[in-house]
Amino acid sequence: MSNTSQASQRITALLDANSFVEIGARVTARATDFNLKQNDTPSDGVITGYGVIDGSLVYVYSQDASVLGGSVGEMHAKKIVRLYDLAMKTGAPVIGLIDSAGLRLQEATDALNGFGEIYLKQTQASGVIPQITAVFGSCGGGLAIIPTLTDFTFMEEKKAKLFVNSPNALEGNNIGKLDTSAAAFQSEEAGIVDVAADEDAILAGIRELVSMLPANNEENDAFAECTDDLNRSNPELAGCAGDTSVALSLIADDNRFLEVKGAYAKSMVTGFLRLNGMTVGAVANRCEILDEEGGVKEKLDCALSARGCEKAADFVNFCDAFDIPVLTLTNVAGYAATKCAEKQMAKAAAKLTYAFANATVPKVNVIVGKAFGSAYVAMNSKSIGADMTYAWPDAQIGMMDAKLAAKIICDGQDAEAIDACAAEYAALQNSAESAAKRGYVDQIIEAADTRKYVIGAFEMLFTKREDRPSKKHGTV
Repeated sequence: MSNTSQASQRITALLDANSFVEIGARVTARATDFNLKQNDTPSDGVITGYGVIDGSLVYVYSQDASVLGGSVGEMHAKKIVRLYDLAMKTGAPVIGLIDSAGLRLQEATDALNGFGEIYLKQTQASGVIPQITAVFGSCGGGLAIIPTLTDFTFMEEKKAKLFVNSPNALEGNNIGKLDTSAAAFQSEEAGIVDVAADEDAILAGIRELVSMLPANNEENDAFAECTDDLNRSNPELAGCAGDTSVALSLIADDNRFLEVKGAYAKSMVTGFLRLNGMTVGAVANRCEILDEEGGVKEKLDCALSARGCEKAADFVNFCDAFDIPVLTLTNVAGYAATKCAEKQMAKAAAKLTYAFANATVPKVNVIVGKAFGSAYVAMNSKSIGADMTYAWPDAQIGMMDAKLAAKIICDGQDAEAIDACAAEYAALQNSAESAAKRGYVDQIIEAADTRKYVIGAFEMLFTKREDRPSKKHGTV
C-alpha cells in the first residue's frame, strides 16, 4: 500500500494477509479553487482496491480522514465509481469503510456530481452484488445516503457519527439531550445500523458476513462443508419458542446464527445460518429474550410491530435478490396495538406480506407457538406461498385465542359454558392437528427434530423454479 494510515490499516485487518492490491494510488485532486492545489491529497482521501476474504474476491474502499478530512471530491468519487464498475463486471461484493467530513466544499458542484455518481452506481449494483459499509468516523449529510443504499451497515459504537442533520440542528434538541448521530440511536431507533461494535469486532463481523453471502446474484456460492450431524436432535428446542434467536442457534450448523439488526425491533429476528452447509436467511417472531442461563431477561409482545414488519420485509427482499432460501419460525398472536404503531401498521404489514408472497426462493415455515389471524398469514404462511409448512405439536393455529373466541361465540353464557366452548374451539379450530387436516400444515413434527426436517425440506427444494407475472416491478 502507498501509506500506513488508519484507512490502510483497516483494509489490512479486514482482508486475508497480503492479499490487497491497490488501484489508483497516485490519483490526486484536480481542483485548484481556494488554493486547494497547495494541499497534498494522496490518493485523494480514499484508498481503493481489491483482495480476498477467506479466499473470496472482494472490492474495498477506505476513506482516509488524514487527507482533507476524508472529504468526497471529484477524484475521490471517481475512484469509488471505478471500483463499483469492476465489482459489477466480476460479480464480487463491495465493502466501504467510511470516515469522512462529507462533501468537499472547495469542489462544490464537482463534489456534488461525485455524490450523485456514487449513488447511481450503488443503485445499479443493488441486488446484483452484496454491498456492505462500516462507519468508523463521521458520516454526515449526503454521505449518510451511502450506507443506507447498501445491504448491511456496521458502526463503531463510541466514536462514529451517522446523520443527515446533526443533533444540534434539530429543533428542540442538542447532542447532550439526545445524540441522534450515535451508533446506539442508529441501531436501536433508526434501524439503519445492523451491528454496533468496536473496530476489531466490526472487521471480524464483516469477514463472517461475507463468508455467508453469495458473491453475486447469478451464482449462489454460499456453501461450506458441513461437519455437523444433519439429524442432530435438540430436546431443549421446545423451550425456545419464545426466544427464536436461541432456537435458530440450536438448529444451525455448529450452532452458529449470525443475527442482523439485533438491536432494532427486537420482536422480529433476522439473520443468517447454515443448514447442511447452505446459507439460509431466517425470519422469526420473538416474544422474550433469554439470558445466558436460560432465564427470561426481557418480555416482548407476541405481535407484529410496524418496525418489525419493515425489518423483516427488507431482509426477505435481500434474500430473494441473492437466491438465499428463507426459513421462518412463526409465533405471533396479532398486531401491535398502539397509536404510534397504528400510523404505519397496515402499510408495514402489507410490505411484509408482499415480500414473502413475491419471493421465489425456497420458503419453509415452522409454526412453533401461536399463529393467529392475518398476522400469521403475513408470516410466510402456506396461503401466501410457503413451499413447506411444519408445526410443533402444541402450536395454535387459527383466527384468535380460543378463550377470546369462546367469549364472542358464547356471549351471555356462564363461565362453565364459555370454558367448554373454548376447549371445543381449541380442538376444532385452533390446533396444529385441525390445520393439518385442512392442508395448511404439511407435517406436525416434534420440536427436537426441527433441524433434520428443515434440512430435508431445503434439500428437496434446492432445484425450485417459480415464475411471476411479467412486469417491470411491483409497487409495494
